[in-house]
Amino acid sequence: MKKIIVLIATGVVCVASTKIFHSREEPKPVYIPLSPQRSGDSAKGFNYLVTGDYLKSGIPLSYFKLAFGKSSTNYLQREGLNQHISYEYTAVKAPNGEIVVAPNCLQCHAQIFDNKLIIGLGNSTVDFTGGEKLNPQNAAMAEQVLKNTDPKKYEAAEPFLKVVKAISNQLHTKIRGVNAADRLAALLVAHRDPQTFRWNENAIMEIPDEVIPSDVPAWWLLKKKHGMFYNGFGRGDFGKFLMASNLLTVNDTAESAEVNTHFNNVLAYINSLQPPKYPYPVNKELAKKGGILFVQNCAKCHGNGDEYPNLLIPEEIVKTDSLLYKSNYQNPQFVLWFNNSWFAQGEYKARLEPFNGYIAPPLDGVWITAPYFHNGSVPTLEAVLNSKLRPKYWSRDYDNLEYDYDKVGWKYTAHDSAGGTIIYNTDLPGYGNYGHYFGDMFTDKERKAVIEYLKTL
Repeated sequence: MKKIIVLIATGVVCVASTKIFHSREEPKPVYIPLSPQRSGDSAKGFNYLVTGDYLKSGIPLSYFKLAFGKSSTNYLQREGLNQHISYEYTAVKAPNGEIVVAPNCLQCHAQIFDNKLIIGLGNSTVDFTGGEKLNPQNAAMAEQVLKNTDPKKYEAAEPFLKVVKAISNQLHTKIRGVNAADRLAALLVAHRDPQTFRWNENAIMEIPDEVIPSDVPAWWLLKKKHGMFYNGFGRGDFGKFLMASNLLTVNDTAESAEVNTHFNNVLAYINSLQPPKYPYPVNKELAKKGGILFVQNCAKCHGNGDEYPNLLIPEEIVKTDSLLYKSNYQNPQFVLWFNNSWFAQGEYKARLEPFNGYIAPPLDGVWITAPYFHNGSVPTLEAVLNSKLRPKYWSRDYDNLEYDYDKVGWKYTAHDSAGGTIIYNTDLPGYGNYGHYFGDMFTDKERKAVIEYLKTL
């Protein structure tokens, strides 16, 4: 049914007379083998990413303008209908010819940083805590209005609105700044037939109650990785995983097959992305010392330069919050659905292989990717390398985001207790900031040197 990666030997039991001897191997990192990937045209990939119709349903253009207004900036330098639409949405032509506005991949995979749009940077300002305009109540109201006033616009919007009505109330995270994309994937799968992708009003599989958050990894890391997602369980064709957002509005697998023909180009574009350079002077002498410490203590897992080992690190070693891999990445119904679905068929196959732990990611551009850990629970690199400095409850000003270029990460305020959706609460299930204690062995001077080196990656 599915292949489970074995990370701990079950032990050898030997019987001699009346004594039983039990030996157990120590957990070790597991190598992810390379999966061949499709190649393509990166320029075409960028164009499809920001103007393409991989989602063919959305909000009718006139209604979108009423709800969201015009964007004052055109970060993507788009033309035509998209010129005045915010970068995270795209105006496309629905199958019946109506123009609708649909969310695009940059909702999660781009962020404004120092007044610039950084494509490929995970969006750490996203708000899944509720109160969004696209909720079941508003979707139901829009559905009734369109049905009564403009049947053609309703036909174009219906695939999008029915999904919003069914699942958006189940996407809420406890804290702002973390992502519910894994939850979205599970919800979409729960309502779609694996062979046809036809939508079912009622879920065809059980959906866990808890929404386990994640922090969106930088796209520019993907070119080095042999497995996608935080536990590397996305194997085979990466293009199939990248196009999975199509499940939001897709009518059938024939539509998905057409969308799939573009995602070799999208993957080529993602593979062309380079991390932004640290914008301030770096102490070269200190960075050199930090580089030596990094190679001696960190590179065997995280790699160094072009060398990246692609290692899965068992939970017993990394010790970080385990709920992401246990809940989101090991739901047997989800894994079975995917590995028997359209995604796992055809010339370019994708599959899921769960693992009890997490991949040690490349650290290219790590200076700009705060907050840290797979759940965004640690605000600075300084606190990553010194667990005693990790705040239990902390917040940042989302209206006036400030970056700490010395400690490397978000400027934050520590609190004595949790409260509301702005204060990050590490007591919540899935939000823990424990584990990855490897930096605790460094002295304060050594940590400063390592951080200075990390600015150069």
